[in-house]
Amino acid sequence: MVKLALVTKSEVMTNFVVPIDFSVDSLKGLEWAILFSKKKSVNIQMVYVLSNSSNFQSSVVELEQKYAEAHFARLIKEYTPMLGADSKLRYIIKKGKVYREVVNQVNSYKNAVVSASTHGASGFEELFIGSNALKIMAATEQPVFTLRTMVPQEIRKIVVPIKLHLDTRQKAPIVADLAELFGAELHVISISTNKSKRDLARLESYAKQVSNYFATRGLKTTQKTLVGENLPRLTCNYCEAVDADLITIVSSAIDKWNVILGSYAQQMVKSAPVPLLSITPKEKQIPAGFSTLEG
Repeated sequence: MVKLALVTKSEVMTNFVVPIDFSVDSLKGLEWAILFSKKKSVNIQMVYVLSNSSNFQSSVVELEQKYAEAHFARLIKEYTPMLGADSKLRYIIKKGKVYREVVNQVNSYKNAVVSASTHGASGFEELFIGSNALKIMAATEQPVFTLRTMVPQEIRKIVVPIKLHLDTRQKAPIVADLAELFGAELHVISISTNKSKRDLARLESYAKQVSNYFATRGLKTTQKTLVGENLPRLTCNYCEAVDADLITIVSSAIDKWNVILGSYAQQMVKSAPVPLLSITPKEKQIPAGFSTLEG
């Protein structure tokens, strides 16, 4: 059995890269990162990307640079008092394609996450809605938070969808770390469009392994099976029914590039009623102690 090398708790969610375009909506990513700073020491790196056009004169670029610096100074003054102890709020101004620069920044850290609103001014809505959101997930192995609604005051309940894919369980260690950090309860839901008894039994075995893993870490866990025609709708409806604060998914290679047909990950980015955490699986790896259940 291949084992997954787990990140230690002290390293998980330590560096937050937050794309900012200074719109009110784009600040959701910053507010989400600050929520984590109240639980542990974090480094928050806000990122603004200058307009990338060869037609712009140097004076125009310089004006935009000064504009960004002034707005960042205001944000640091306003939000620094909200940080938890020992946490830091910084910014960086870059030039290029927005999604590439965001990915470059998050990849510059050993352990980091992207925390971004799915709406914003200028190109940010285009960036994080639809296929471009999946480009960020595909271009980095680091976790990605996307937020399209209000930022919750606390993380009390986390929904953990389990699908009939081997890598669906790889999110379990990171989810457990989050639950321990916030004292949250976990809702493990088996979701399927297939009513085959054999497939449902296998799916429930996956979910049971995840629930048992959470139990060994002393976490309160609820397990439920949901069958329907639309997996994103099943997930979102359940999330609203239990008043959850976070949904965690694994964005597999199929999910990431299945843009035309509309993948589960893509649809969740567009429709999640609460913050969404997308985790990239390590190829052919599963958490230690989990069986492969092949066949």
